[in-house]
Amino acid sequence: MSLETEQLNELHWLMEMLHTIDVGLVVLDRQYKVQIWNGFMENHSGLLPREVKDKILFDLFDEIPKDWFKRKAESVFLLKNRAFTIWEQRPYVFKFQNYRPITGTADFMYQNTTFIPLISATGVVSHLCLIVYDVTDNAVHKQDLERVNSELAILSQTDGLTQLFNRTHWENCLQGEYKRWCRSRSSSSLVMLDIDHFKRVNDSYGHMVGDEVIRHLAGVIREHVRETDISGRYGGEEFVILLADTTAENALVFAERLRKEIAEAIVKYNDIEISYSISLGIAEIDESIKTYETWIECADAALYQSKEEGGRNCVTIYSNKS
Repeated sequence: MSLETEQLNELHWLMEMLHTIDVGLVVLDRQYKVQIWNGFMENHSGLLPREVKDKILFDLFDEIPKDWFKRKAESVFLLKNRAFTIWEQRPYVFKFQNYRPITGTADFMYQNTTFIPLISATGVVSHLCLIVYDVTDNAVHKQDLERVNSELAILSQTDGLTQLFNRTHWENCLQGEYKRWCRSRSSSSLVMLDIDHFKRVNDSYGHMVGDEVIRHLAGVIREHVRETDISGRYGGEEFVILLADTTAENALVFAERLRKEIAEAIVKYNDIEISYSISLGIAEIDESIKTYETWIECADAALYQSKEEGGRNCVTIYSNKS
């Protein structure tokens, strides 16, 4: 076999390999006209090599942002260095449909793309090669993992029965608010409340009805709090609400509104109708409170006063003079 024949065979094998590899391969000239279009690109675009030959890329694919692409490409032509784009930055360069059965949830193919300078014998970058990788599997799996982690993070912060924050999370928020107060000295109030005579509800109607009462109270709390407020379950039938940038007097207005709505409400469970009330205690942060745990104790002391001295179904503001 002659040397020329061997070289022709090698060239044939090379072209066959480039045409059949499972990545996209596109070669553009300086005018962004397509010169090479391999089988991957043909299969996913539906366009034959002869249909795209010498056609300007942007005329064929108007979804490609022309200015962005040219900035990327011109840096490769000028600097003779490779450039890259990954799916996290831009989901795709070529908007191909996703036909992968494993990742059928994706509407299009996620892509990583490499821009490679092709240097001529004279040392000039005459053409640009694009290598297009289908990374749909990795992208979908990563998005699924991030979504699951986000859901787990929410679950780890949430009380299952009430869907309010659990004790661990709201205590962390309270600790953060206490530290903020130490720096800014801006007013903040903690409201603690619980359901009056809740044991009677459980003893008379059962724990299912008791749980429904707790859920009802949590729902009313969610309706009344602001986006900046932190509301959570302390434990059992006790709840806390952190009202940032709120004085005790303003917290009293909030607490009274909440108390009155609960007192007027009727909770229905199957054929059972029940009314209930709540008692509340308020503690505004001040210099006498040295830790966030003490802040909780002050609000709890005010709640105790509402239940034991106020006869329940009332609100008490904590005073360190009492």
